[in-house]
Amino acid sequence: MEEASLKIYQSQVLLPFSLENGSIHAFLGPFAGQNNKRFGNTLLPEDATTIPFIYSPKIDLNLFADTTIFFRAFPPVKERHLSWLTRIEASMSSEWKEIGIFEFIQLAKFDLHLFDPQMLLSAIFFWNRETRAFEFPCGFVCPTLLDIAAITGLLPLGERFHPNAFEEEVSIKDISITWDKKTYLALITAHMGQPGTPVSSSEHIAFLMYWLSACVFCTPSLQVPKYYYVLAQALHLKKKICLSKFLLASLYTCLDEASESLSRESGPQNLSGPLWLLQLWLNAILEKRLYLPSTPIPLCELEGARLTTLTPRKRPVDNFEKYVRAFLSFTEFTEDLAPFLRQNLIGPVWLRQNNQVGSINPSSTDIWFGFLSWDVIFSGMRQRDVRLYPYQPQLFARQFGLCQMKPLPLRRKESIDADICVEEGNYEEVLDFILRPGKELKLTPSNFSPSFFVSKCYLRWWCYYVVDKLIDFDGFLKKLINSPLSCSQGPKQSGTFKNQLIIYQFEQFFKVCYRPDNVHRTIFDASVSLSKMVQRNIRSKKVINPQGKTDFEIFCPKHVPPLPNALFGLVSLLSRPPWLTTLDPFYLERKEIRVKNRVTYARCSVYDFPRSKWWPLCWVNNVNPAPGKYYFAYFFFECILNLSHLFSRIL
Repeated sequence: MEEASLKIYQSQVLLPFSLENGSIHAFLGPFAGQNNKRFGNTLLPEDATTIPFIYSPKIDLNLFADTTIFFRAFPPVKERHLSWLTRIEASMSSEWKEIGIFEFIQLAKFDLHLFDPQMLLSAIFFWNRETRAFEFPCGFVCPTLLDIAAITGLLPLGERFHPNAFEEEVSIKDISITWDKKTYLALITAHMGQPGTPVSSSEHIAFLMYWLSACVFCTPSLQVPKYYYVLAQALHLKKKICLSKFLLASLYTCLDEASESLSRESGPQNLSGPLWLLQLWLNAILEKRLYLPSTPIPLCELEGARLTTLTPRKRPVDNFEKYVRAFLSFTEFTEDLAPFLRQNLIGPVWLRQNNQVGSINPSSTDIWFGFLSWDVIFSGMRQRDVRLYPYQPQLFARQFGLCQMKPLPLRRKESIDADICVEEGNYEEVLDFILRPGKELKLTPSNFSPSFFVSKCYLRWWCYYVVDKLIDFDGFLKKLINSPLSCSQGPKQSGTFKNQLIIYQFEQFFKVCYRPDNVHRTIFDASVSLSKMVQRNIRSKKVINPQGKTDFEIFCPKHVPPLPNALFGLVSLLSRPPWLTTLDPFYLERKEIRVKNRVTYARCSVYDFPRSKWWPLCWVNNVNPAPGKYYFAYFFFECILNLSHLFSRIL
């Protein structure tokens, strides 16, 4: 690249390019030497303690049995504050619109208190505390300022907030707030004015403090602390604060703390912070993949209101399997991970009509510059709680419909310390140090088509990092201990097993793996599992004794889907009910054989298993059996036996 062009590309946020077919796309800049050894892989985690929990050698899901209590700091039900919100909104809606929080406050009218603990914890398993991103197989993914704008209606513009950012223009002593009424209900009862009376400054500030602590940042104490007063009075005075960046930094903080708590011996205890934002974002990226059902909502010009209806209501432990599989299925970046680029987006006018980065209006250049440019963001209301994070959209270029280059940091990691300003509190000096003049970023709008391409350099960079960390769902199962899901791994001991243990493992396997809505997929998954077993060590394995007899009724109780796993695929001569005699012409001759109470392994392998013991599918009488119950069980037996024989011949 010519030196003049290189200097331009080193300052541009959008870098258009064309392909051989004439299509035009763009990278998310600025451009930096993609093979620059000075930076190396400084964005990648170097500390093993910060890598995602999913890579832990052992995962005890028993620690997550009582999950509801972990998230008790979620927003309260809307009935507790709806009447107060309606009263304040009637007087202050114009002021809220002026400072850009009107749509955001509307979210409090919907079911923010609903959450799926298994979905949240499964996502936290993938959180990387060094890059502040979820580490999916396709790359780093995380809520961005564009996602926050779509969910909450907040602009990425405004003044930066930190504890010393705004002076106390309205003295706390002059506000008639009852500070001994800190619980949510007590504060609402003490400060909500009578119908027909004007809303005072004290009532408005008290409402904003309640809203910030209960519905936005979700304090762990379930009370309204005094330190929210500074932010509440700044909003009351119509200061245009960039709440979106403050909210994103707060999400980083609570995800870091939640991810770290997973590794404790006692597991997580009380997870607080804006995890409701994570729930809505997960609903958005998993909506199509998991077919999350939605219900109609009252008219509301906000994407977040629609997403509240997608939160699953049921909370079985087995949902860990569903969600972990979903996250591991993101092997390629798809439009599911960029849910807010669609044309029918619900939201404020400034975003709904201009949510495509390839067609930026001149009036929206500043907004998109806020979405796409590197910055430093703060979290924490008190000096001791302040944390400092880099906002690095170049890690998530594809979530904006931009092509992904190798993401290099615009500032070295040593110059951005999350705790650098906790003790001194000299925030302006810290910002001057980090944001010192170097390269002034620029955004030049251009027309191009959104795409999810990556550069070869990025692909090499990502493969270098992830090659030793690749994991599939079977690998995840092997990590589980003392959990219902771990039983799907089958017996771990050699020798003899009681029927009770075998039956229990049989039940647990199909609670996780059986798909009644997709029978073909169930067979395919079982065949893949069997083929892997054959390829690895089938010669050293034993099969269940074909002469051993077990009670068919016990193996297939009514509450268990009647399908066997690979361990049961070679079982024969089972005791059957009368209507199954057509499966075995010699059933009556062997009827007197005593039913054993134990199942043992045979001394034969797949290679020398007596073919005379197999049951051809043509023996099955599909008229007499109850549809969909026992008939399919034996059909599945036949599939497994044929597959095992096929693989043995191949090997």
